[in-house]
Amino acid sequence: MTAISHSVRTETRSLLGLGLPLVGSFVAGFLIHMTDTVMLGWYSILSLAAATIATSTWFILFIMGAGFAHAVMPLVAAAEAEGDTTQARRATRMGLWLSVAYFALAFPPLWWSEAVLLWLGQTAEVAAEGQKYLRIAVFGMVPALLAQVLRSYLSGLQLTGVQLWVTVSGVFLNAVVNYALIFGNLGAPELGIEGAAIASVLIQCFTLIVLAIYAQIKLPDYALFQRIWRPDWQALWRLFVLGVPIGLTSLAEGGLFNASAIMMGWIGEKELAAHGIALQVTALTFMFHVGMSQAATIRAGGAFGRRDEAALRTVGKAAHLIAFTFGVAVVVIFVAIPGPLAGAFLDPTDPARDAIIEIGIVLILLSALFQFVDSGQIVALSLLRGVQDTNVPMWLATLSYWVIGVPASYIMAFVLGWEEVGLWLGLTVGLGCAAISLSARFWLHTVRIAR
Repeated sequence: MTAISHSVRTETRSLLGLGLPLVGSFVAGFLIHMTDTVMLGWYSILSLAAATIATSTWFILFIMGAGFAHAVMPLVAAAEAEGDTTQARRATRMGLWLSVAYFALAFPPLWWSEAVLLWLGQTAEVAAEGQKYLRIAVFGMVPALLAQVLRSYLSGLQLTGVQLWVTVSGVFLNAVVNYALIFGNLGAPELGIEGAAIASVLIQCFTLIVLAIYAQIKLPDYALFQRIWRPDWQALWRLFVLGVPIGLTSLAEGGLFNASAIMMGWIGEKELAAHGIALQVTALTFMFHVGMSQAATIRAGGAFGRRDEAALRTVGKAAHLIAFTFGVAVVVIFVAIPGPLAGAFLDPTDPARDAIIEIGIVLILLSALFQFVDSGQIVALSLLRGVQDTNVPMWLATLSYWVIGVPASYIMAFVLGWEEVGLWLGLTVGLGCAAISLSARFWLHTVRIAR
């Protein structure tokens, strides 16, 4: 028992050392998005509501395409553990290829998004404003996807520090551009929600360029961009087989929250704005789990490459321990100061501020309920991805989110009449089922990789 405890402590330190820069990177990246939300909330409630639904739509398509980028990480980590530089390079190049191909599929629904948003039950004003945002933001999809591939490549090689500094720089740059273009400051035109979209595209391009330069300078022996136009069909197919289930799993999870935003829009504009605020607060804390889960994928991928089952089990225990500990801290914060958290997103002079804060406080308190189930399911998914098990987890997650979670939200919100409270309780049910089923998949089946 002492030896096991010592190994878990050692692995915990390794995970934190690898994962904390990733956590910082994801937090900084989310702060870029949160800056958009806060400034648009100060600009107008309509812009905030439209940005909530528009960015949810953009993100749900992005995370589907990012499945290929996420597949790069365990492949590179396993190749590195085996000392196979060529395989790491091949997987990353084909990840770049597949990301560009995916953009062609994502472009039409984002460009003609007003009709889609109207079909989903949004008001005409929200749908029109949402399309204004998306017709600009769509051009940030390619640099965002390519940058995600490079992040996975560097993370798989345990080079995570640079990602933090690049993203932190983006936070400040985005704030300045938003300040100028949303409100018409610093001599710029007042563009409102379109200004926020332009800022996002610029930051995505900036991130891609810096990461590409760093990868070339830091890892010249990998020759990542040399003859990048040459296809590698075997590596492409392997990445496709792994990446599609990852993308569909992310789509199912993102779709769960997007569906919640759509259903909240049916309840009312104030409720949708409060829902957007509560999601922002919850997602900010969730960035810790996202960063640490990627560290778990890298460590699990290395153990899988070495065929070291004992090390894999230790990674799993340490990852769950970290997630649980942080979840306790988040619950304490949410319960202690829900009002200030909700109020930070709204203009103090807005006449609807008090009503939105009142709703937002309830939703933030409810979000404390699924801190543990949400972190549990992403840790399990990350461990499964590390050992390149993506197909069955896709089905387990999809069933949990859509066959259980979405119907539960609808029934509690509209059939039982609990409205926004019932909707968030349904989210908790879906995420809880995912956490249980995915954890069982890892611990009862996939962890067994002994020689």
